[in-house]
Amino acid sequence: EALVVRPDGNGRHPLMLISHGSPRDVDRREAMAPQTMLREAEEFARRGFVAVLLMRRGYGQSGGDFAEGYGSCSHPDYVSAGRASAQDLREAIRLLRDKPYVDPARVVCLGRSAGGFASVALAADPPPGLVAVINFAGGRGSLEDGEVCDQEALVRAFGVFGATARVPMLWVYARNDQYFGPDLAQALHKAFTAEGGIRVTGFV
Repeated sequence: EALVVRPDGNGRHPLMLISHGSPRDVDRREAMAPQTMLREAEEFARRGFVAVLLMRRGYGQSGGDFAEGYGSCSHPDYVSAGRASAQDLREAIRLLRDKPYVDPARVVCLGRSAGGFASVALAADPPPGLVAVINFAGGRGSLEDGEVCDQEALVRAFGVFGATARVPMLWVYARNDQYFGPDLAQALHKAFTAEGGIRVTGFV
């Protein structure tokens, strides 16, 4: 399931692929819809982007089984979860790049929470044309405010992705974030850059 918002005018436009988060309550996945991010997509379209609001497998009306589980809270496999999420983004880009209104050489992925995590994972093995990633409070494993399943495992996952990610990025994390607070965000950033993922700018 996806919603496409196109700018006025003919020709090819850069693609902005927008990816959602993941609710703590698994029963809410099916009720999710791309329209909740419509206003953001419209703003990108006004700036010349083809904005695509993508629902990954297991969310909203998208087909297929939920593919991005990370296992148990005591031993989460965040790397595999991130790669599974990234595969959905990669497939969407593959399908969209042939559209007559998309410039396949100018693709940006934007995600929040689990969608930000998916976008960072995608940058570790980028498809052709991916030129930038915007990560809003990316992460996985938030059980409740201030509690994340095995934070060190999440930090290590960002290190794994940082080892091969060379796509320019903008990371935005809020000081009052209740999912991934500033101390954890700094640890994620440190692990990512320590492994070579040095092209992160605008870390807040």
